[in-house]
Amino acid sequence: VSVSRAIKPFAEPGRPPDWFSQKHCASQYSELLETTETPKRKRGEKGEVVETVEDVIVRKLTAERVEELKKMIKETQEKYRQLKKDAELIQAGHMDNRLEELCNEIMM
Repeated sequence: VSVSRAIKPFAEPGRPPDWFSQKHCASQYSELLETTETPKRKRGEKGEVVETVEDVIVRKLTAERVEELKKMIKETQEKYRQLKKDAELIQAGHMDNRLEELCNEIMM
């Protein structure tokens, strides 16, 4: 219950209402455990830190999220550049013949 409540604020739009149910969270976690390769245990010194399956999952999901965020940033930057270019063309008077069409697109 605590996990499903804790992650609910980070929901992506369009998720079904039962996405954060206890049962669904448990099934998703179980699937992660099944698809994640278990790290091999090493014999070593007692003070050595051994990577757990949970650590592997966290590292994998973090890397995936970082890639998603990089992609979103790139898309936002491209959109900004295009809008800035369009604004400069409008101010220079090069798009006067398309102003009505652009206004209609903005209204939609």
